[in-house]
Amino acid sequence: MFLNLFWTFLKIGIFTFGGGYSMIALIHNEVVEKNGWMTSSEFTDILAISQMTPGPVGINTATYAGYTAVVNSGMAEWQGVLGSLLASFAVILLPVTVMIIVFTYLSRHKDNKIISTIFQVLRYTVVGLIAAAALLLMTSESFGVPGFNKQFIVSLALFAGVFYFSYFKRTNTILLIVLSGVVGLIVYSI
Repeated sequence: MFLNLFWTFLKIGIFTFGGGYSMIALIHNEVVEKNGWMTSSEFTDILAISQMTPGPVGINTATYAGYTAVVNSGMAEWQGVLGSLLASFAVILLPVTVMIIVFTYLSRHKDNKIISTIFQVLRYTVVGLIAAAALLLMTSESFGVPGFNKQFIVSLALFAGVFYFSYFKRTNTILLIVLSGVVGLIVYSI
């Protein structure tokens, strides 16, 4: 189990272009679809917790996914802690190593046309990975079932409101998170 967990998150770490949100679709594919270590609902819960806790969302997701995968396989909770540490280490091992090498190379060749072209292509790739993560989150567990039900309408209204105020009005993200939480608390306590 631990070797498979390490190898899985090492592979995910290789394709970490664009930060944590671009990893979400890769992590979901590996831990839910391919290996079946958890359900889609458990992954959605892990993602919600990862976004609320301090630190990079990709590493937080790897940490919680590593723990959950080990515990769901029937091992003890202390082994789950080892799984979380192993997944976190594996997911950052190659990106940190590559970034040290790339930084050294780029500082010497920063004006090279080929290097500029590579980074231009990577920008488009990152946008695609983040879009895949956004689509992954639009499930019935997190967004509700389309129709005239409370969860879907509230989710759609919050999505539209947060998108409008963050994109067009450049409202502080923390304020939007707090206001969304307050709206959710009010709506779901009624």
